[in-house]
Amino acid sequence: MSTVLITGANRGLGLEFAKQYLAEGWQVIATCRDPAKAAALRALKGVEIKPLDVTSSASIQALRRGLASVAIDVLLLNAAVHLQKDCTLSELDPDLWMDEFETNTIAPILLARALAENVARSTLKRIISLSSGSGSIANLRDGGNYAYRAGKAATNAAMRMLSFDLAPRGITVVSVGPGHTRTDMGGDDAPHSAEDSVTKVRAVIAKL
Repeated sequence: MSTVLITGANRGLGLEFAKQYLAEGWQVIATCRDPAKAAALRALKGVEIKPLDVTSSASIQALRRGLASVAIDVLLLNAAVHLQKDCTLSELDPDLWMDEFETNTIAPILLARALAENVARSTLKRIISLSSGSGSIANLRDGGNYAYRAGKAATNAAMRMLSFDLAPRGITVVSVGPGHTRTDMGGDDAPHSAEDSVTKVRAVIAKL
């Protein structure tokens, strides 16, 4: 049985990934900051829920120790925040920007480093970072939304570097954009449902 670990699995895309991988017979390890408040996640039968604050080194290390003997076929780095939606240049808050960068860019790399041995021990050996079209420098056509867009662009670069560092261990590292999806973060006017976006991302992961 293959095993997937999903960060930020209490809602949105993370929750949908948990549902779909469970339906396919995978062992699902789902993380979120406060499992007691993750009612929708706890309602999924068969999922193993672990507490994780991705911005806490102590929390990351506690997760690593708790999974010391577990082989993780797919490490799905999904947890992210968007604290300054549609802010203009004059509205940009540097403190919130740093908070976003810590969660969206630094945390995925630290998690990948902490769990690289678990991934290397598996059969599939895949690390997937949920990216965004907002992080594509080539596709930028306007201003604003600095923190989220710059953070995702930086994450794409960091994952590219990580792919070279982990390649000797047989680990594949890829950033995948799910598209503009109807979630709490994506908004109600997004063109794609969580179910469709996750189905498409899972198809990409399966072909790697």
